[in-house]
Amino acid sequence: MPSATMLESRHQVARRCSIAAAVLFGTLASFQAALAAGLPWGEAAWGGGRAELGMGLRVASGVQAPLVVGFALVVLRRAGHSVWAPLPLRWLPAATWVLMGYMALGTLLNAASRSPIERVLWTPIAMSLAVLCGIVAAWSPKVPARQPDGTDR
Repeated sequence: MPSATMLESRHQVARRCSIAAAVLFGTLASFQAALAAGLPWGEAAWGGGRAELGMGLRVASGVQAPLVVGFALVVLRRAGHSVWAPLPLRWLPAATWVLMGYMALGTLLNAASRSPIERVLWTPIAMSLAVLCGIVAAWSPKVPARQPDGTDR
């Protein structure tokens, strides 16, 4: 059984990793929002087929941008930061593990992309997010079933 000092140290590492993950998720969300707005960066996304995305992929980017912001909030809240998260507290441990798996899958998909930009840029970012989410999931403090005010938010 880890000592109290070791647990506290792990919790601090998880908090720092959650901030790093939030920065990377913010970068990804900004990129997706820029794609949705029509910036010609399509060669670095969605398989890199063309610089200008069609309407369908622009809409997909527009949907993904706020989802990724939600991912950042989940990871921050799971690590104990006082931010709102789009899920109840009791779901955050599982959600953070799911995000780790999702980002691991993203790593594989980016590595297999036809786009050299996607492979070089997004593969290491997705891998970093998978590792950071895994650390947050494994080393964050236990989540109480309810907040002190009786809510589960």
